[in-house]
Amino acid sequence: MPTERPTTTAPVPLRERRRTAAAQEILDAAERHIGEHGPAALSLRAVARSLGMTVQALYHYFPNRDALVTSLIAKAYGELSDALQAAADGVRAAPSTPRLVVVADAYRDWGVARPEHFQLLYGTPLRYYAAPAEGPTTQAVRRMGAIFQRELFAGFTPEQLAAADVPPLSPPYREHLAQLPLHAQGDLPPAAVALFLSAWGHVHGLVVLEVFGHTAFLGDHQAEVFRTSVRMMLDDIHRRIPAA
Repeated sequence: MPTERPTTTAPVPLRERRRTAAAQEILDAAERHIGEHGPAALSLRAVARSLGMTVQALYHYFPNRDALVTSLIAKAYGELSDALQAAADGVRAAPSTPRLVVVADAYRDWGVARPEHFQLLYGTPLRYYAAPAEGPTTQAVRRMGAIFQRELFAGFTPEQLAAADVPPLSPPYREHLAQLPLHAQGDLPPAAVALFLSAWGHVHGLVVLEVFGHTAFLGDHQAEVFRTSVRMMLDDIHRRIPAA
């Protein structure tokens, strides 16, 4: 019998490794700049200065500010998604707290602990910046949305989700939801997409209020208020889905 030759992977060229390391160093410096000054103050010149390089040299790695912002946003979404997935994976087989509440709590924890990065994702849009269509930021958002979707609808069949009790959807809206691609919640029936968007808006809105300081009057009870609200929202959504 012929002997199979072991497959080997060609080593990454030194020049490419150095380029990757330099790009990561620039991203780290930009993150520190955002943490100190906020996303609106992001300046390529300031980032370059902090690394002892010129703006022209920085352009070899990021051709413009939009490219750097896109990488920063995709990286932040990736880290947030990792935190959510870790929270979901850490739930015991028979949790006393619903898995979605645990995941939502991880979302809140990330936003409260990193308000500047949360604002980069969800704060005032950066002037003149437009995320590339179907680019890395879009893919990162979908990954995070998929985590919430699995925890929200775990255990329900497509038939149950299709029969969910939601207010009547206009024909154009229902048609739009039905035509969404599979990677954009399009694998859910329209009624379930409407429920998903409602749940996402509820969770996200509560975190926005806290990150921007609008619930400070609750003091040390903000976390408890958040969890209670998310549990009530989850109970309401599950009551709208008929039993099998």
